Amino acid sequence: MAVQAVPTKGNLIASKKSLSLARTGYELLDKKRNILVREMMTLIDKATEIQSRIDLTYSKAYLALQRANITMGYIDAIAKSVPEDNSLQLSYRSVMGVEIPIVTIDESENERSLFYGLGVTNSAFDEAYVCFREVKRLTAHLAEIENSVYRLADSIKKTQKRANALKNIMIPKFEETVKFISDALEEKEREEFSRLKVIKAQKSGADTDL
Repeated sequence: MAVQAVPTKGNLIASKKSLSLARTGYELLDKKRNILVREMMTLIDKATEIQSRIDLTYSKAYLALQRANITMGYIDAIAKSVPEDNSLQLSYRSVMGVEIPIVTIDESENERSLFYGLGVTNSAFDEAYVCFREVKRLTAHLAEIENSVYRLADSIKKTQKRANALKNIMIPKFEETVKFISDALEEKEREEFSRLKVIKAQKSGADTDL
């Protein structure tokens, strides 16, 4: 059995304040959890859509690459001339205190002119290049979403754990303490009232005898 607080008015006020704070904390955590869940479900729907687009674009890209290989021969020389990609940039946004990544691609430069010329390629190669470039963009977006979902899910788990602790442990504990102190103080008041009545009755009887 939990140790009860000393039944005083000061402890009653303090316990009521703690109970109010615990209830407010639970309400805030519950709202935070709901917001995070909605955000996560929205991202999951986006991830499903983007994954479908990636699969479709990959199919187009490999078909175009096969046509380019057939019409141009194997294009190892062009493939080896592809420069190192430093176009990905990472930043963050906050959702209810959760840091969500934002992955962007710097497309300020014309990447095509960096590693192959139009005179040595054909339309099939161009189509493959465009498709693979789109796959890169979609993959970066998908990585952003999947990482965001992971972070949101982790935060939801922690938030739910804290909310459950307040709801199932702290709030009942404070409610029990408030009830115990209130009942004890009421009993004490009743005893004091009865004692005063007895004293008054005894005093009235003494006055009558005089």
